[in-house]
Amino acid sequence: MKRVLFMLLLVLCASPIIAQTTSDSIPRLDSKTRRVLNSQDQASYQLALRYADPLVARTKLYELMVRNPEDLRYPELLAGLYFENNLYTSAALVAMDVLSVNDKSVGALEIAAYSLEQVGALDRALPHFESLYLLSGDNFSLYKSGFIQYSLKRYDEALNSVNMLIKNAKADEKIGFNTTENVTQEVSMKAAALNLKGMIYLDQGSKTEAKTAFEEAIQLDSNYELAKENLKKAQ
Repeated sequence: MKRVLFMLLLVLCASPIIAQTTSDSIPRLDSKTRRVLNSQDQASYQLALRYADPLVARTKLYELMVRNPEDLRYPELLAGLYFENNLYTSAALVAMDVLSVNDKSVGALEIAAYSLEQVGALDRALPHFESLYLLSGDNFSLYKSGFIQYSLKRYDEALNSVNMLIKNAKADEKIGFNTTENVTQEVSMKAAALNLKGMIYLDQGSKTEAKTAFEEAIQLDSNYELAKENLKKAQ
């Protein structure tokens, strides 16, 4: 994992490739030839997807990207393919190159955020989750922001995110957690936010406030196993 993070940081220090690619660095094609080649590569890409051959699909996307550097659809698709195949470092790098050109690409933000989180680069994942929430209003992104802020011990920011989530969470919003029996338990988003609030207070040594938050989470979801375990720590 440390080697993956080191390599990722090295590449992140380099300038984005997509923004630098210009028609001057690519042999010029007449528009008809380019359309024909694009059609062939797009057809090959679709066939590769149909036959579950991600390597060929990625190769065709690279060819389309080189030939059409201004078209962000292709790197967005490439980032998605890398992510679906658990190649998180590559997914993050492609997605961040897309964001260097269009910082409001929700798809690229999602891939960058979750990929960076997967490789342990939490400090780099956080701003993407925050941007994702601001653009989409997605409360799960706000929860992820709060949890990462908590993990990074940025407690004031984490509490701010959690309080926003408690206020804005919808009654029908759910989030899943693994229990001690390794099964997924779904609880309300508000209960999850209260549990996270308790964890923040517990980390800061404020057991009274932590206990109150855990109890409120359990009142909302009486079978919330994680909150019950955390409540024991606050006694």
